[in-house]
Amino acid sequence: MSSPSVSILMPVRNAANTLRETLESIQSQTLIDFELIAVNDGSYDDTSRILHAYSTNDKRIKAVDIVNGGIIKALNHGLALCRSNFVARMDADDLLHPKRLEMQLQHLQDNPRLSITSCLAKPFPHNSYNKGFHRYVDWLNSLTTSLEISRDIFVESPLPHPSVMLRKQELESLGGYQDYGWAEDYDLWLRYFIAGKQISKIPKVLLYWRDHPNRTSRTDSRYSVENFLKAKAYYLLRGPLLNRDNIIIWGAGQMGKRISKHLIRSEAPVSIFLDINPKKIGQKLRGRPIWSADQLPNLWKQSARPIVLVSVGSHGARKLIRDQMQEWGFNETEDYWCVA
Repeated sequence: MSSPSVSILMPVRNAANTLRETLESIQSQTLIDFELIAVNDGSYDDTSRILHAYSTNDKRIKAVDIVNGGIIKALNHGLALCRSNFVARMDADDLLHPKRLEMQLQHLQDNPRLSITSCLAKPFPHNSYNKGFHRYVDWLNSLTTSLEISRDIFVESPLPHPSVMLRKQELESLGGYQDYGWAEDYDLWLRYFIAGKQISKIPKVLLYWRDHPNRTSRTDSRYSVENFLKAKAYYLLRGPLLNRDNIIIWGAGQMGKRISKHLIRSEAPVSIFLDINPKKIGQKLRGRPIWSADQLPNLWKQSARPIVLVSVGSHGARKLIRDQMQEWGFNETEDYWCVA
């Protein structure tokens, strides 16, 4: 049996309320040569019955029932069953633009050095409005090129998982999906980054991303802020912070305090905090002095291989700090990284 052009990998857990709409969205693709590997992760609603009913009528849909083991187990189980080297992720509550598979496959085929292609996302339903989620989506959609995505990869997860298409052999060579206790998708993007792989997006809305209170990112502890910070620290130490003799953290607020905890626990050479708050300047945080941010150019000269981590979480601060760093002559991704 010949392999399909694209394999769609979709783990499913108790998604009966949205599953039919998602399956019909998949069936409406302009690229018809695909297989859907739908892994039912021990659902106790109507999920299995719906999947098998669609599978009976459409041989491209493969319904796979497994004992509940969590999303990482379901993803790796399904990945092993994918017959195409081009694997598109999908979730059972989202919708696809009719040309998503066609356009993403073409993007990967036209760019052999590209490892992952993604797209823009549009939240729905329209009567659901979560300010934080919509701000996050706006930020996601502002990153399309490989340079933009790699530059901001330590700010937050730069790709919606159900928006990507990637190469199966490459994913397997990087160890598949792994469980370190934090979000499996963010972990994957960071591993691709550390391996020097290219990720970019088609600048078109090809994913309609359902917002609801039971989204995994809101209910699973692996998606907590603390676990995201653990992931950032783990991969910063294996990438941008390698061989640095002095880590300067810009931000003595909550974000700087929290990420520094994980870095210091790993014996990273965090020496100084920077801030603009007069009440903090001259104090200490985690035993390190807090200096005025405007002293950075002088502090920079005191070590051989310094690096700055910008960890200010307030809205709009990242752009202001980037502008200031540029004015001082600092180069982003060489001299400093934004991590909040």
